[in-house]
Amino acid sequence: MEDVLVLKDQKTVQDIVHEYGPTLKFGHTPLVIDNGSYQCRVGWSVHDEPHLIFKNLIARPRKDRCKKDAEPPVTPPIQIGNDIINIEAVRFQLKTQFDKNVVTHFEVQEQVCDYIFSHLGIDSDGCVPHPIVMTEAFVTPNYSRQLMSELLFEGYGVPAVSYGVDSLFSLYKNDIGDTALIVNCGYHTIHIIPVIKGKVIEEHARRINLGGSEIISYMHKLLQLKYPVHVNAITMSRIEEILHEHSSIALDYQEEIRRWVNPDYYEANVIRVQLPFVQSTSSSGLTAEQQKERKKEMARRLLEINARKRDERLAEDEEQLNQLLALQELIEDGDTEEFNEAIKGFEIKNYGDLQRQIANLNMRIEKNKQRIAAAANADEPAEPRPTGRFQPPTDPEAFQIWLDETRAKYREVVVRREARRARRAAMVKRRTAAAAERMRAISRLAAAGDDFGYRDSDWDVYKSISREADSDSEADGERLVELEEALREHEPPQPSHHQHQLHLAIEPYRAPELMFQPSMMGNLEAGLAETLEYVFKHFSDEDQLLLANNVFLTGGCSQFPGLKERLERELLEMRPFQSTHKVVMAKNPCLDAWYGARDFAGSSDFEKWCISKEEYYEMGGEYLKEHHASNKYYKSPAPIVDNSMAPAGDANVVKEEIVVDC
Repeated sequence: MEDVLVLKDQKTVQDIVHEYGPTLKFGHTPLVIDNGSYQCRVGWSVHDEPHLIFKNLIARPRKDRCKKDAEPPVTPPIQIGNDIINIEAVRFQLKTQFDKNVVTHFEVQEQVCDYIFSHLGIDSDGCVPHPIVMTEAFVTPNYSRQLMSELLFEGYGVPAVSYGVDSLFSLYKNDIGDTALIVNCGYHTIHIIPVIKGKVIEEHARRINLGGSEIISYMHKLLQLKYPVHVNAITMSRIEEILHEHSSIALDYQEEIRRWVNPDYYEANVIRVQLPFVQSTSSSGLTAEQQKERKKEMARRLLEINARKRDERLAEDEEQLNQLLALQELIEDGDTEEFNEAIKGFEIKNYGDLQRQIANLNMRIEKNKQRIAAAANADEPAEPRPTGRFQPPTDPEAFQIWLDETRAKYREVVVRREARRARRAAMVKRRTAAAAERMRAISRLAAAGDDFGYRDSDWDVYKSISREADSDSEADGERLVELEEALREHEPPQPSHHQHQLHLAIEPYRAPELMFQPSMMGNLEAGLAETLEYVFKHFSDEDQLLLANNVFLTGGCSQFPGLKERLERELLEMRPFQSTHKVVMAKNPCLDAWYGARDFAGSSDFEKWCISKEEYYEMGGEYLKEHHASNKYYKSPAPIVDNSMAPAGDANVVKEEIVVDC
């Protein structure tokens, strides 16, 4: 009994409006916002868990043109976060405030903030009277922070704001020391951030422009190309579910590929995913006997078509043979000039080449005549049935054995045909083993002289160098038709739900492998292991050892099973012999950033690290108070005034005041 995975297709649950009690309203309680590019997590610093977790997306559904403007719209004009019940219905109307992992679209960010404050129940008049801790991307541009501060201070009237980096909050929440190499695997980027004795070394940090978004898109394309019939059923939401629950990172990707080549391993480990489908209720109205007769009629037509094609090939070969024999008569009659003129229309260089082609055509015609004669002498030509070797037994157990053997024969013929096609394709290309072997055979034929074609063994040599269809391929084609007919007539039909299944083999390993091999999707950047090695080279041996012994994994994409083991293997390969290393996983890679920011907001020194509204007006919107989990503040340089277009003054020119009398 095969295990079939049924997709959950879970719909989002709309967020409730939480109670805004007096303790929160008058207690000056800090509000913690982990503003991630995939999910936004919001809650109060005095609570253990966030109140809101939603995708950082908004959707503006298109207006229904069939309805008049006076009628109220069925759907709200803007859907935000968990209000988007069916995300696939508005997939092409989705917007986000992020460009990669940096907030750039602040009209969208404002709508998200409205959603946050309204669902927290904040009903203060004209302002949000709570200090805010908000996460931002590593080395966020000053301009982005300036617009965010402008939105919070001037748009919502918040009293104070403190910014911090999500991965640093996560690091200090896990309390694993003040020296670590952070690997933050996010939705759009992967950051590698070295921290030594509590100090972030920004100049040696690196970013890989690849994350969960690209992995989802790559998996989506892989399955749509593999199953073009089910393009509409393979949605991004279902791909996310497959990646979240059934994907992992291989310890050795090449070895994993070699395992899946084995058919037995494939059958034992393939994941079968059932897509939703509607069972067809229409019936053909035919009985089982009538359906069997119709299958026989279809098989008969296929055999007739095959016989007709064989007759056409025979007629073409005989016509070509007559033309070549006419050329032979010209040379025998001594008309050399006319012969040389006539062979220009054929691929013939000389008389010996003509003799070889005539011999090959004679052999091909003889074999085709033998096949036609064998078909004509069959017992029941009007109703072709499987021959004795394809006639199934009546006993159920023997029938199953016969069916398995017939399937094996069918696969064997298909494999042989594909190998022959691959060999012919290799012959066309230069510098391949097949092409080299063909050239060696041709050189031996050239040394054999003009008597090639008169011996039976010459036919095998011709087949080894011919790019055209030979008798073996024709025989395999006919055998394939017979096997298909036998299987079509006697193989039990597959249930209709089998036609709506996805078979996941190497794909759940191939998509996450992008983290280590971005070139698989055409990205020219280095992978995670190469970038780690590059970062190590910028430190002394002592600092390298400290960093390697505390590699900290955080972020949503770090939850792929096997990532920790793969990184340990990569570190073992890149680090010196017998040196130690250690990879530490965040306890909760998705929520530890919010937990760390919550603890920071509840600390006694929190107010010291906040930017007040007065400091905002005095220092500017880009101003940032540095703390252990923040970016460094670098004041933007003053704009350079370009005076190159102004006319330069000349000291030698005497200036005179001209008075115009009007």
